[in-house]
Amino acid sequence: MNAAPRRDDQAARAAGSGLVRDFGLLIKAATLIEQRIDTALRAECGISHTMFEVFIRLCRRPGEGVTQRRLADDLTLTSGGVTRLIDRMEEAGLVRRAPSPEDRRSVLVEPTRQGRAVFLRAAAVHADVVERYFVAPLDREDYTRLTASLQGIHEALRETDPS
Repeated sequence: MNAAPRRDDQAARAAGSGLVRDFGLLIKAATLIEQRIDTALRAECGISHTMFEVFIRLCRRPGEGVTQRRLADDLTLTSGGVTRLIDRMEEAGLVRRAPSPEDRRSVLVEPTRQGRAVFLRAAAVHADVVERYFVAPLDREDYTRLTASLQGIHEALRETDPS
C-alpha cells in the first residue's frame, strides 16, 4: 500500500481540524475588523490604524513622552519601521520628537496639539467601528463571555511568555 495517500488523508484531516478552523475564525474576524478600522481612520481622520495605536501609547500618560524603542516594542515594529512611521507623523504635524531629560541618547515622542485633536476624532471613529463589528453582532451575555475569555487567554500567555 502506498503511504502517500495515507499522508494526504492525514494532512487533510489536520487542515480541517476544529482547532485550526476555530483559530482561523478568530484571526479572520480580527483581521477584518482591523481592516475596517484602518479604512475608516484613513477616510475620516487621515491616519492609519498603526498611527492610532501610536497615539494610544502617547496619550495614555499625558506629559510623558515615549521613546521610539518603546513604541517599536509595543507595536512589534522594527526600529527602522517605527522611525519611518514617526517621520511621517512628524511631517504631518501630529507628533514631535524631544530629547529625553534622563538619557541624552534617547529621543521622546510626544503628540502635538493637532495630533491630540486628530486622536480624539480617531478614537470616536474607532469606537464606532468596534461597536458595529465587534460588539453589536453579539448579545450582551455572549460579548461579556467573549471579552472575559480573551482576557483569560491574554493572561495565560503573559504568564507563559517565553522571552
